[in-house]
Amino acid sequence: MNIAVVGTGYVGLVSGVCYAELGNEVICVDKDARKIETLRNGGIPIYEPGLQELSVRNMREGRLAFGTDLAEAVGKSEIVVIAVGTPPLPTGEADLSYIEAASREIAEAMNGYKAICVKSTVPVGTNERVGRIIAERYAGEFDIASLPEFLREGTAVKDTFHPDRIVIGTESERAAALLAELHRPLTDRIVVTDVRSAEMIKYASNAFLATKISFINEIANICEKVGADVGEVAAGMGLDSRIGPSFLRAGIGYGGSCFPKDTKALIQIAGNVAYDFKLLKSVVEVNRQQRFGVLDKLARGLGGLRGRTVAVWGLAFKPETDDVRESPALEIVAALLGEGAAVRAYDPIAADNFRAVFGGEGVVYCSSSMEAVQGADALCLLTEWREFADVELAAVRRAMRGPVLVDGRNVFGGSAASEAGFDYYPVGRPPVPRMPDEAAVPL
Repeated sequence: MNIAVVGTGYVGLVSGVCYAELGNEVICVDKDARKIETLRNGGIPIYEPGLQELSVRNMREGRLAFGTDLAEAVGKSEIVVIAVGTPPLPTGEADLSYIEAASREIAEAMNGYKAICVKSTVPVGTNERVGRIIAERYAGEFDIASLPEFLREGTAVKDTFHPDRIVIGTESERAAALLAELHRPLTDRIVVTDVRSAEMIKYASNAFLATKISFINEIANICEKVGADVGEVAAGMGLDSRIGPSFLRAGIGYGGSCFPKDTKALIQIAGNVAYDFKLLKSVVEVNRQQRFGVLDKLARGLGGLRGRTVAVWGLAFKPETDDVRESPALEIVAALLGEGAAVRAYDPIAADNFRAVFGGEGVVYCSSSMEAVQGADALCLLTEWREFADVELAAVRRAMRGPVLVDGRNVFGGSAASEAGFDYYPVGRPPVPRMPDEAAVPL
């Protein structure tokens, strides 16, 4: 098929490249000429494992192109995918200005029947608005479809080729058949529903996953107080087929571009129809508070933060991505500096993005994990990159001045940390003191 993808952000770029890999002719369009030039030269403006290789190969084989001319791309395509950003407004609502602008430009470029698909995450009713904008400017045939994405940063290519389901929301049998044919090589789990239900499926899915995360983090907080192990609790819960094991890993809360934005947007959507979504409001508040448990543990282990040096491992909101949007590290580092601590930070991929958002004042950005811990009083792990799990803890301890290790993602075992000489503070488990020696101080 001939496909135009409008927007080369995270969703648009991954979708366009993967559609080309399936054998389709794809043009990805963006107004940012510098980004398009980077893509044409084989670069990728985001970090996503496997994406660059797929992009280069499909360009070389002639199935994938990048450009700035939306009219040309739309004119050549039978399917037009809108994947522009919908950033949150101060109210929590999604900013639809980019969706509306793209819709107007698409309408002016229409030259025959096309299925216009909105892949951006949008409030219920947005696809209908897109349809009205196009119908006001184009008198010919077209169909509107909601095509929500369910990609996870860090595994987006895998998620695209092995989806749990494809959701297609449309009132048109023609569009439904066309989009089902496009996605049939990926899965036979294709859900065709009405437009508004498809829009709601995306928000409801993310809200439920966020709820599971906040729930297990609340359980973790109780486990710490009663002496239980949240890892064992989650494993026992996850064996229940009604619950399942996914998203039951305790930590310092969710971040990124989806869960924070989508939960707040759904609360606002509910508010617009006079419904108070109390449960989801609590999920958001629990998540906001969860990250600050790290600070309490650091203060307890160090006897206060002022004048202390804290090494921070991990700045991205999750491993295998350079995305720092809504990363817990942003607030944690700011709070550490506010309490008078010095911060030495390291992330394998996301340090430059973090520095661009947070700034450089008060933070020493290091080029390796071992450089970050040199002379530190405490180590705080915030992102579970694989390289952190593989370190020799005894070597880390020798490089540090103090013995405190706060493991915000439960990467290390308590016995291993204790044997290496650390006072170990995990999430949802009792703290483990370092092995006794001449300098040992009980927790």
